[in-house]
Amino acid sequence: MTIGIAVIGSGIFVQEAHLPGIKANGDQFSLKAIYSRSLASAQKLSKEVESSTPDLYAEDAGSDKSYAKLLERSDVEAVVIALPILAQPDFIKKALSAGKHVLSEKPVAKDLKTAHELINWYHENIDTKKVIWAVAENFRYLGRFQYGAEQVKELGDILGFRLRMHANVKPGAKYYETEWRKTPEYQGGFLLDGGVHFIAAMRQLLGEEARMSQVAAFTAQLQPHLPPIDTINATVKLTNGRSGTFSVSFGTTFSGAEYIVACQDGTVDVGFDKTIVKKGDNEITKEFPEDKNGVRQELKAWGESISRGKADPLQSPEEALADLEVLESMIKSGEANGKAITLTLQ
Repeated sequence: MTIGIAVIGSGIFVQEAHLPGIKANGDQFSLKAIYSRSLASAQKLSKEVESSTPDLYAEDAGSDKSYAKLLERSDVEAVVIALPILAQPDFIKKALSAGKHVLSEKPVAKDLKTAHELINWYHENIDTKKVIWAVAENFRYLGRFQYGAEQVKELGDILGFRLRMHANVKPGAKYYETEWRKTPEYQGGFLLDGGVHFIAAMRQLLGEEARMSQVAAFTAQLQPHLPPIDTINATVKLTNGRSGTFSVSFGTTFSGAEYIVACQDGTVDVGFDKTIVKKGDNEITKEFPEDKNGVRQELKAWGESISRGKADPLQSPEEALADLEVLESMIKSGEANGKAITLTLQ
């Protein structure tokens, strides 16, 4: 039996990731409706749907096509919410209150205070055994990171790590030209929106034996069109006493990404489509051509959690909260000129 779902939002990631992911999981999901701020954008998105003709809802389409009316539908059991960061909490609460399962895009909220309030509200007002709220983090479902995490466990004590993600987001870039990203009303700008991905991936690689425990960072705004900051360079202390580095910038002429963990018996290096494991003189490269963006796998896991009535721990709001804590602590450390900040949720 398929799960009737609605997509809330019609932005770039919905077009390029969520809709293809839903289509790829057609044995699990039946797309019943699309909701967007404007009927025009909902209509545009619906043209990308090949297998069905979902009903359209929008803020400007009248009271009979409101978000509240969509949530009244008994054939809509679950919703994917992919809206601007500041808009999401209200939509999440309304969907959960209507008894709909939710997969909401990361970050869990704009800051730790808002996230804590939202998670506490969920546990206090919703039967969490019957209604599942999952927070999307597609990086956790990429095969190259899952395989990398398995290999780290096999290579002995973790000695350190290096995370680097450098890019130059210019005016005209598709994500930059979304108004809420261009003029962010939340901490970190692109660093919040993208940075939680990188933290989630590294936390997955490090596993339970060497969790992040303390951060000290310097931050900067290198490009005037990327407020409030676009760069973080941080040192991260681990619970095993070792440390690693986190260098992320969306405003530099450096380019490329790397996620490397050094262990007692070798290293694990995760790239864009492959993972390289070095142990002594041996080097094994495993490629992951089917990884794509991980949303197909993420949606599949969410659908399975709904069917079995038990949340996937990789999608728990608390897991997303831990990602956010690292990012926000780095930002606050930068504001305090590199002061070390202890993490409490790891």
